[in-house]
Amino acid sequence: MTYDRLVCANCAAPVNEGRCPVCRASRERMREQGQGLFAGISPATLAVLMVVLLGALALLAHQTV
Repeated sequence: MTYDRLVCANCAAPVNEGRCPVCRASRERMREQGQGLFAGISPATLAVLMVVLLGALALLAHQTV
């Protein structure tokens, strides 16, 4: 989930605007969490990688049978 769609319960403003300390803290926490291993890869790229991996596994399974 991205913080551009979240509304702050403290000030009722969008979190990405950072109007109050609660918004700014939530925005910073979500920004830090988004820095994982696959954070920079688009969902389409992840889907393609998954299809390739499943295809390789299917090919390997077919060869061993």
